[in-house]
Amino acid sequence: MITLPIKNSKNTYTLDPRIIIGIGLNYRDHIAEHDKIHVQGFTASVPTEPVIFPKTPNVLIGPDDPIIIPTFLENYQFDAPRIDYEAELAVIIKDQCKNVSRKDAMQHILGFTCMNDVTQRNLQRSDQSGWFRGKSLDTFGPIGPVIVPPEEIDHANLEIRARLNGQEVQSSNTGNLIFPVDELIAFISRQITLGPGDIICTGTPAGVGPIKPGDTIEIEIEGIGTLRNPVHAEC
Repeated sequence: MITLPIKNSKNTYTLDPRIIIGIGLNYRDHIAEHDKIHVQGFTASVPTEPVIFPKTPNVLIGPDDPIIIPTFLENYQFDAPRIDYEAELAVIIKDQCKNVSRKDAMQHILGFTCMNDVTQRNLQRSDQSGWFRGKSLDTFGPIGPVIVPPEEIDHANLEIRARLNGQEVQSSNTGNLIFPVDELIAFISRQITLGPGDIICTGTPAGVGPIKPGDTIEIEIEGIGTLRNPVHAEC
């Protein structure tokens, strides 16, 4: 569980999601870099409906908490081991909802925050079951630094950036999402009942790349703030 402040309020909110839903291939410029990532199911084709995958709640860490690179990965002796950052706008669901229409979607949002959809690429490429394990290792879901209520932010027009060791590596705008927030909520809730504190990660723009122990990765979204996390090797 991660407790985050609510922006412009004395209140806090403790995130204890049942489910975390990731969205893949939701920025065209990220799709265009498919040949640099070489992941199963990741092609040049623009999806006709949202590409969804699970992340598990064990991934969640807060601002300034370390992303831990697990030692078990060394046993695989990957030729080119790679763990990537992915800057994303996260949507936090307010209440239980099912079969939500697009026009009613905003009523079910508690707020927005930054999230880093950290991904182990080698597992994502090789696991026969798909993206699940590479997305769900411990600490692979930094979130924060605050929750911004929907009425206080234009979620459809926010600058989103990532900086690795102070150098900008991702830069886009949430207006470039292929499937916007209301459509994502409507699509997911037709198939999965969403509940209080559940999280939807809306996808990452171009510029994803590897992190290693000693790095610091920052995710900044306009109107929300900066989520900063160091990268450590497992002791």
